[in-house]
Amino acid sequence: WCSHLGKQCGGQKTKNRTGIGKSTLIDTLFNTNFEDHESSHFYPHVKLKAQTYELHESNVRLKLTIVNTVGFGDQINKEESYQPIVDYIDAQFEAYLQEELKIKRSLFSYHDSRIHVCLYFISPTGHSLKTLDLLTMKSLDSKVNIIPVIAKADAISKAELQKFKIKLMSELVSKGVQIYQFPTDDETIAKINASMNGHLPFAVVGSMDEVKVGNKMVKARQYPWGVVQVENENHCDFVKLREMLICTNMEDLREQTHTRHYELYRRCKLEEMGFTDVGPENKPLSLQETYEAKRHEFYGECQRKEEEMKQMFVQRVKEKEAILKEAERELQAKFEHLKRVHQEERMKLEEKRRFLEEEIIAFSKKKATSEIYQNQSYLASGSNLKKDKDRKNSNFM
Repeated sequence: WCSHLGKQCGGQKTKNRTGIGKSTLIDTLFNTNFEDHESSHFYPHVKLKAQTYELHESNVRLKLTIVNTVGFGDQINKEESYQPIVDYIDAQFEAYLQEELKIKRSLFSYHDSRIHVCLYFISPTGHSLKTLDLLTMKSLDSKVNIIPVIAKADAISKAELQKFKIKLMSELVSKGVQIYQFPTDDETIAKINASMNGHLPFAVVGSMDEVKVGNKMVKARQYPWGVVQVENENHCDFVKLREMLICTNMEDLREQTHTRHYELYRRCKLEEMGFTDVGPENKPLSLQETYEAKRHEFYGECQRKEEEMKQMFVQRVKEKEAILKEAERELQAKFEHLKRVHQEERMKLEEKRRFLEEEIIAFSKKKATSEIYQNQSYLASGSNLKKDKDRKNSNFM
């Protein structure tokens, strides 16, 4: 046997989320002290902790996996606190689906990790369900068998507890939350199951402590005013829960998980992948035909995308070429402009050179003329001096 029980708290106040008695009740249900460390109230996010155990009783072996939703409802912002739980359940469905879709399947030896039942713990406040409780159960009711339980039911009186039960069931019905109903189609268990459906949600008390009542030791909670016996049906619904969960309906829980919740997930997943049972004209369509149609569609889609990519590549090449040609034109225009500027500068320099050469020639001419005049003046001056000297010499004689 392999059973997976999801423990999930759904109390009314933040302080009741952690410490509502989930671990104690599970220990009491299976008469075993499971290793479960006390959880903090200050986890920033909800996390799921799965632990698997091998239980033996008489000739019965039970492989039990307990999945605890640590920190559920303890955050200040509780929006979508249930999403990690939904994701976890879907992940187990997906793992099973992937095993089913394999060519060589080994479902007989496959470790089925799907969640078969969710015990949704509700604090015994006597008031209405909080929005988080309703949203969570509504998000889970199509994915897992929900059995709501009122934890620590000895905290309120019997009359208040009965009113609280009626109020809870009325709210669940009005909000359209589908909880697990014990099956009544089997005549051997129809009567007991119908009766147990009327006791939902179960009001439970858990305790591993033994107290002496009369001449025997019983599991109970000792209070100054008296003793609350766990297995006394006049005190709480623990025996009803244990009988319905472990003895009477365990196989139905597994069957409901497979035929209802998993099938819904499988159908939605395959429909998302494009598989269908009927064709365009509502004609039966085999898996092979669907596969061929999807393959043809995929091939056509690939060709279409390939053509789009080619066209996009050609378009981008054209755009790049246009950009390069424009850049080339700009460079050519800049080159022509610089060439013209260079020609103009060169012509200006040539003009200046010619003008300078003309000035040099003119200056040279002026210099030669000046030198001629200067030589002539010097010769004239020398001739006059000679005449004066001859005159003086003549007078002296």
